[in-house]
Amino acid sequence: MCSINGMMSLASLRDITLAGELALTVTVSMHYVNELFRGVPESEAAREACLARAGISPFLLSAPHGRVTVEQFATLYRLLVNAYDDETPGFFARPLRGGTLKLLCLSVLEAPTLKVALHRYTLFFRIVLDDFGYEYRVEDGLARVALVEHQPPAGSRTLVHELMLKLFHGIASWMIARKIPPVRMECAYAQPAHGADYRYFYPGEVVFERPQTAMYFDAALLDQPIRQTKKHLGAFLRRAPADWFYVSLEERLVSHRVREHLFRHLATSGSVQDVARALHMSVRTLSRRLAAEGTHFQAVKDEFRRDFAIQALTRSERSLPAIADELGFQDQACFSRAFKGWTGNSPAAYRRAIALPQAGSTLA
Repeated sequence: MCSINGMMSLASLRDITLAGELALTVTVSMHYVNELFRGVPESEAAREACLARAGISPFLLSAPHGRVTVEQFATLYRLLVNAYDDETPGFFARPLRGGTLKLLCLSVLEAPTLKVALHRYTLFFRIVLDDFGYEYRVEDGLARVALVEHQPPAGSRTLVHELMLKLFHGIASWMIARKIPPVRMECAYAQPAHGADYRYFYPGEVVFERPQTAMYFDAALLDQPIRQTKKHLGAFLRRAPADWFYVSLEERLVSHRVREHLFRHLATSGSVQDVARALHMSVRTLSRRLAAEGTHFQAVKDEFRRDFAIQALTRSERSLPAIADELGFQDQACFSRAFKGWTGNSPAAYRRAIALPQAGSTLA
């Protein structure tokens, strides 16, 4: 249990376990896969071999609305890290050799508070990279952490910004054993086609076409003590980048609370009335609060069912009728029509094209 000397509480462990479980049911746009290859000189044959080891079919690269699980994306990321000995594969002019993330974490774990750790974090990147870094300041009760480009990244700029800001967010949340809710996200690029994913990966207010990519959070969190120790580091590195890529904030965002409820109770309690009752609000209030987050109940439910179906198709041998039944469809035909509408492909095509994955190495 957590004591003031810094060990994690049972509640924190439950949060981490739930986040891991939910991450398995979340999928990401093929943007993340396609753009990950932008910085590395893979031949078509080498690229397809890498995709096969990650359990991703090459047909998804050009599939309309193609998606993969967070686990598949994380496996592909680790494979490229190991192939190029670069923990930010092709992102920058200078590679971050294997062990860089471990050294970064070790350098911040001895800090007494998140504020001191954040200072060390920004200093670390100033030392190891010439073309990229972080800066932070406190303004109006909010801590602002921004990405600094001294020259354009070698890899996909949007992907580099997305992942490097999530790297900070994930490490900071892990260090204090507490999910840090972003108050505001500013993006130094136009709103991308996969912007709907931001509700799950970059929660909070999001604005685009700003001078810098930055995250704002409650400055009071800077006084939080560092609760992790070296003995926790190995597990964190083995799960990277999945753990810092997806952080559920179901206690803050209603859409996340709806998704968490569906994750646990879809088969028995998946209607809008059931969910509203479970969240202790009326259907009208639930609809209004989801609208304030830029979505609605059916969209959240369909996103969850889409992601659950992709996970089931790619990571299990359950039959199509069984998956359709688990997701509450009347029959397989209804499920197939819905899945094709979500992804542009039939569930049978997804399953036929996916190779069994082989585990990649860790970033330890």
